[in-house]
Amino acid sequence: MGNRIVLLSLMMFGSVAVRAQEPANPVPSLREQAVIQQQWLKARLEKVLPGLLREHGVQMWVVPMREYNEDPVFSSLVSATTFAARRRTIYVFFDRGAEKGIERLALGGSSQGGLYTAYRDTTLQNAELWGKEQWNLLGKVIRERDPKTVAVNISHTHAFSDGLSAGEWEQLQETLGPEYLRRIVRAERLALDYIALRLPEMMPVYEKMMRTVHAVIGEAFSNKVIVPGKTRTGDVVWWMRQRTHDLGFGTWFQPSVDVQRKGDSLEENPVIQRGDVLHCDYGLTLMRLNTDTQHMGYVLREGESSVPEGLVQALKNSNRIQDLVLANMKVGKMGNEILLETLAQMKAEGIEGTLYTHPIGEHGHGAGPLIGLWDRQQGVPGRGDVPVLANTWFSVELQATTAVPEWNGQKVRSAQEEDVEVTSNGNVRWIHERQTRFHLIK
Repeated sequence: MGNRIVLLSLMMFGSVAVRAQEPANPVPSLREQAVIQQQWLKARLEKVLPGLLREHGVQMWVVPMREYNEDPVFSSLVSATTFAARRRTIYVFFDRGAEKGIERLALGGSSQGGLYTAYRDTTLQNAELWGKEQWNLLGKVIRERDPKTVAVNISHTHAFSDGLSAGEWEQLQETLGPEYLRRIVRAERLALDYIALRLPEMMPVYEKMMRTVHAVIGEAFSNKVIVPGKTRTGDVVWWMRQRTHDLGFGTWFQPSVDVQRKGDSLEENPVIQRGDVLHCDYGLTLMRLNTDTQHMGYVLREGESSVPEGLVQALKNSNRIQDLVLANMKVGKMGNEILLETLAQMKAEGIEGTLYTHPIGEHGHGAGPLIGLWDRQQGVPGRGDVPVLANTWFSVELQATTAVPEWNGQKVRSAQEEDVEVTSNGNVRWIHERQTRFHLIK
């Protein structure tokens, strides 16, 4: 029955791009989404986590948190029907070896559909123990299993690996005592990599999300939404936000639309005019997955039937930077390496621009290596010193700045962003497709 539901869900979801201009909700029901997400969670806990624990030399991973102060890894560890920790929840992962596998315990909270053992001690009824029952229970769990290493989520570099709050850390130290405190390790890459790695089973859903993104942008940058001389950029923004909601998706940021115009510096929320270059930044959220896309548009002047050649070249330049990034994005390379190699190649080819590519997936600005920041083109210490992994997704974000002859040499920014997959064999591919032509408003 479960497989039948999933198949039905994907069939329904497969019609998103076709029906993107219809007001009806094209995504699977929330119940069907939860079935799919539960299968993803099971696969991540059973197939991904054991290898990471062993790769990073961790025998036990302890993840304590309190309600509404959850660890960033929380959403990667729980079912779609779990929205917050309960009171205090402590997840414990213990490697019993290759034969017995990983023991998964939930001290507080539920079993997450049978994927954890809900570990309880209902005999502790002393009022003075209120708030300490789970710490006492954790101490018992640790002493019984006697792990050689105990990993915690503390990091000065990566937010995804820094989920252990100060209050929880202080109480955890008290629980561990001197002997086990010496066995604590800060395995920063454990949480980071677990969040970053994507399952092949996620790809059909993500591909449909990307098709929807392109369909919504194509509709937003058209005469259906934009009337030159009347429509403001803010009108397009709110149309995109409402369309996202009407189609059954969420978003992780407010969409944006901006204008570049020959000779003019523009006020905030300008009226869109003929001859304007448009740019949007837009993302969808569904089933704890996120997209991030930037496209360019052009409003034809009276009598024009195509985009001026100088603007066409601007888009070609940003496409060329995309080519360079994908060619340099090799498994095992650090983000800073990819950044500096690409910038050197851009300079050699006479392309002016900047690169600020980031991982994406469970979060919009996801776990993994940064390949530049808009204001850090010399490299990003720490966050850029992480290798690219197979089975991860990136948002290739960048811009090329090009002098346009038709605009009297005025420089135009062609800012683009498209999502890619680093596959299991290390190839890099566009998850849907990239923009190679301007969206045209007639």
